[in-house]
Parts: sequence; C-alpha cells; structure tokens
Amino acid sequence: MPELPEVETTRRGLLPHVEGRRVARVLLRRPDLRWPIPFDVEALLPAQKITTIRRRAKYLLLDTDAGSALLHLGMSGSLRVLPADTPVRAHDHVDIALEGVDGKPGNVLRFNDPRRFGCLLWQMPEQTHPLLAGLGPEPLSDDFDGDYLFSRSRGRAAPVKTFLMDQAIVVGVGNIYAAEALFMAGISPLRAAGKVSRERYAALADAVKAILSHAITRGGTTLRDFISPDGAPGYFEQELLAYGRGGQPCPRCGRALKQASIGQRTTVWCGHCQR
Repeated sequence: MPELPEVETTRRGLLPHVEGRRVARVLLRRPDLRWPIPFDVEALLPAQKITTIRRRAKYLLLDTDAGSALLHLGMSGSLRVLPADTPVRAHDHVDIALEGVDGKPGNVLRFNDPRRFGCLLWQMPEQTHPLLAGLGPEPLSDDFDGDYLFSRSRGRAAPVKTFLMDQAIVVGVGNIYAAEALFMAGISPLRAAGKVSRERYAALADAVKAILSHAITRGGTTLRDFISPDGAPGYFEQELLAYGRGGQPCPRCGRALKQASIGQRTTVWCGHCQR
C-alpha cells in the first residue's frame, strides 16, 4: 500500500496542474470504489475552483469552497493528470475534468484503481470526515517529537513498532518506514513501547522525520502497484537498510538480519544493533 511519502509525492506532483483550476465536470464510470461514491461529488464539485490539494495522513483532499473531495489511493490506486482525449484504460474509474486556460483544452485528473480499495468521498466545509477524526499528529509536524512519543507510550506493553504504526499515535508511518526508523534509532521493534526511554524516543522521532523527508525527495518507495503522477516510480527502495532484507547482512555489523511477524506484518531488524 502506498505510504505517506508516496501520497505526498502524488500531492506535490498534482498541485501545479490542478491548483486554481475550475472543475468542468465529474465522470464516474462506476458508483463505488471501496465505498459508494457520494452524490455530493457529482452534484457539488463541478464548477468549483480547486483552491489547493492537502494531505492528511494518507488521504488527499481537493479543497473547494463547496467542500473537499477526499481521496485514498488504497493498495493500487493512482492519480494522473492527462489530456482529455487520452484513451480510457481498464480500471480508470473516475475523471475530474478541468477547464482549460488561455484557450487551451483542459486536462483530466484520472483515478485508476485496479483493486478498488481506494475511495472517493466528500467532506463538507468546516467539518472533519469521520475517516479523519481521531488521527494522531503528522510525523513531519512540530507536534511530533520524542517527548510526545514518550508521554503517549507510558504503560504500554505492545511492541514499539506496533505503537509507532498506530494511526491514533502518529499518522502515516507504515511498515516500511517504521522498520527503517527503528533501525536508524537502534531500537528493537520487539521492545515494549512503555520500556523505551525519553532519550531513545527523541532519536526515534528524529529518525522518522529524516527517513520520511528523504523518501519524499526520492519519490517515495517503489511498490509493485504504485506509480507517481508523472509515471515514474519512486527510488527510495534501493536505499532500504532493513525492510525486505531478512537474512541478509546488517549494513552496520554484518550479522544476519532477523525477520518475524509483528501484528501480522513482516518485521526485519538486527538483533545486535537494535536493543
């Protein structure tokens, strides 16, 4: 599933093409994705100007005065800005047609989702969609630091990796980036969250910020089904130090990296370097 850097890469790629553009029409080729697409999308989005694109966790919000289209890429979704006459492919489920400028024809923002685990929903102005309610802070914000993690972790017996991936604690730190951050901070993913010190949580928060920021600059992590808006895959995968490398030598000490399942997710770590 595309993680936060992939979604942020998508947002940044789309922004200059859609910000300030007015929606000419919305074409739905099916009535649902993961959930039914609300009538509001077809009724309220046309004729509205897209003021910006925001990201909250792994959701994208196309903001207009009438409300916001709320999109999630799911496991295989992609958003592309294409010429309006681009032939429709299989699994091209939604077109948001944009008005042209300076006499030029407008493009379409096209949502392709083979597995249909993504979504297209609607959020009214000044409201918070239920999917966004209860989410933790953004990991790249000032609200996320070692003191915050330390305070939220007290008394928790769950593994620190599970704690870090809890969206109510911090959003957008999925399996790949949790594994990499814990490796960078030298913390075993098996350690109880409540047994990690304030100082080590400071190192972990810094590692999360550094890894996510670097992954964004590198275009995200290449996943089998993820393609960025310009059609290019991400390049961070080739730099992974722990995730997906179970049994291979640790980049630091050379010992074989361990692999196990934590919370039904594959976890890789170094038993020597991570304590």
